Amino acid sequence: MDDKDKVTEEKIAKYRELTNKALAAAKKSIAKRKTKQASEIISMVQNYLSDAEFFEQKGDFVNCFAALNYALGWLDSGARLVIFNVKDDKLFTVR
Repeated sequence: MDDKDKVTEEKIAKYRELTNKALAAAKKSIAKRKTKQASEIISMVQNYLSDAEFFEQKGDFVNCFAALNYALGWLDSGARLVIFNVKDDKLFTVR
């Protein structure tokens, strides 16, 4: 297995930064009349970020990385459903 197949501290740091940037952008871009849905997504993202921190502290990098990716997935779903009016294709999967 080469390094690209390993969950490293560097990979975790990269995805945590990406997730935090995407979360900040989403919070600033909530679509009109989508506050309730946005709040639910943001809450889930924050929960997954908390889970990621818990797993990282335990040295469980695989589950840490998984939690970060779930968080990003929630943000992407909000972008695709236009709950967040975002255009940054480096942070989100946008149309």
